[in-house]
Amino acid sequence: MIKRIAQTAGFTGLLAALLLTLLQSFWVAPLILQAETFEKAPIATEVAHEHAAHMHDAQAWEPEDGWQRVLSTTGGNLVVAVGFALMLAGLYTLRAPTRTAQGLLWGLAGYATFVLAPTLGLPPELPGTAAADLALRQTWWIGTAASTAAGIALIVFGHNWLLKVLGVAILAVPHVIGAPQPEVHAMLAPEALEAQFKIASQLTNVAFWLALGLISAWLFRRNRDGQYSA
Repeated sequence: MIKRIAQTAGFTGLLAALLLTLLQSFWVAPLILQAETFEKAPIATEVAHEHAAHMHDAQAWEPEDGWQRVLSTTGGNLVVAVGFALMLAGLYTLRAPTRTAQGLLWGLAGYATFVLAPTLGLPPELPGTAAADLALRQTWWIGTAASTAAGIALIVFGHNWLLKVLGVAILAVPHVIGAPQPEVHAMLAPEALEAQFKIASQLTNVAFWLALGLISAWLFRRNRDGQYSA
């Protein structure tokens, strides 16, 4: 069982990470690079300089454009993808997919939990965008992801309507509380660029999670069938 989980997570994470990196390189990264030109340009007003929360420290190391940026992005995506694939493979041991297509549903659940729900309160931000305190944002993000996972589980697997209603309530809790927000909303990049970035981030993450769910379900069932046939 451990071998099956490890194999499923390893191959799934690798393939999904490569897909995510490819999509980011052609769609998301160009928007970030464009935003960085506004971030690194001379600040016109004192207010913009004060409230741009994501200004980079000139002495801090950051990957250069080109192979360094692509390599660091690929490495980060691989770690994240393998971690999520391990989570999916572990869940499959509790409720194995009977068809490969069911992996798409698991992928959609992962997307809703780790991307859609948190970004309803904390949307993806370009460099040079004001933001609330990092610790507060991280705490809210973790709480939202946990609440969403619990809520979806109760709605899907609850055996009576009370559990399903409780699941809906749990889904709503972090959004009723509200995500931490900066005192003043400010960004250096144009609003049109920010809107493009939000759309690109959502669609690339949808593709990533659907691929993660589909590939992991296929590999898990394939390894299981191979084990039985042996």
